[in-house]
Amino acid sequence: MNRAVPLLNAATGLSLALLVIPAFARPRPRPAPASPIRAVKARAAPGRPTATGSADGALATSSPSFAPGLRPEVLHLALEAQECAVSRGLVSKPDLLTVIDYSLPSTRRRLWVLDLAHHKVLFHELVAHGRGSGENRATRFSNVAMSLESSLGLMTTAETYFGKNGYSLRLDGQTPGVNDRARDRTIVMHGADYVSQDFIQRVGRLGRSWGCPALRRVVASRVIDTIKGGSVVFGYYPDRSWIGSSPFLSCQAAGERIAAGAGAAGGTP
Repeated sequence: MNRAVPLLNAATGLSLALLVIPAFARPRPRPAPASPIRAVKARAAPGRPTATGSADGALATSSPSFAPGLRPEVLHLALEAQECAVSRGLVSKPDLLTVIDYSLPSTRRRLWVLDLAHHKVLFHELVAHGRGSGENRATRFSNVAMSLESSLGLMTTAETYFGKNGYSLRLDGQTPGVNDRARDRTIVMHGADYVSQDFIQRVGRLGRSWGCPALRRVVASRVIDTIKGGSVVFGYYPDRSWIGSSPFLSCQAAGERIAAGAGAAGGTP
């Protein structure tokens, strides 16, 4: 449907013509942009039916992620935690997500930096684990000072600094009892000479840190500059206790418990 609008002469106030504006030319409201986290979650969701109609269960083998080598079930958990952290106002860069899959051996590239808005892998890198966590494979994780073990769960990136390992990035653990002592333990991201293919060929594994996610020196600064200042770093291992108790992996239930506690304390009638 077209709409006629009178065009008036500025001097006489007389109508000179009718300006016909086609309906398709009129501005229309734009829909709100979709959440990049939810868009990627929809693609990575485990248990999606296969082409034959059967459910593929926890391994989600019919739903490969857009990140080579990153298993869909790991990506799904990371996105679940990221979405929860964003809803709590803990994240300044919601389009970035760093995932470390500690269930893979150190000889594999097991760190991904993802651009969720554009479905792109920005970095896919080797990353070391702590000496106390294991040899080639990490099997132990801790929140305890001087344990020399890596920490699991959701952390957020903070400020950079120059220390004994060069350019480094501080990490703030967000899960009480799991990684919330990361800053006190100086669990930071930095470059290290023992993270390289040459080291793997000589020793059979990467060198190990004091619990820090250490990277190749040649790429560390670029990764740090990309993710610093409020993005999520998610460390994964198939630990049922941690997965079952993480507040970031049961966000709605945790919110309901908080609300119920407030009501019991007299916050609500």
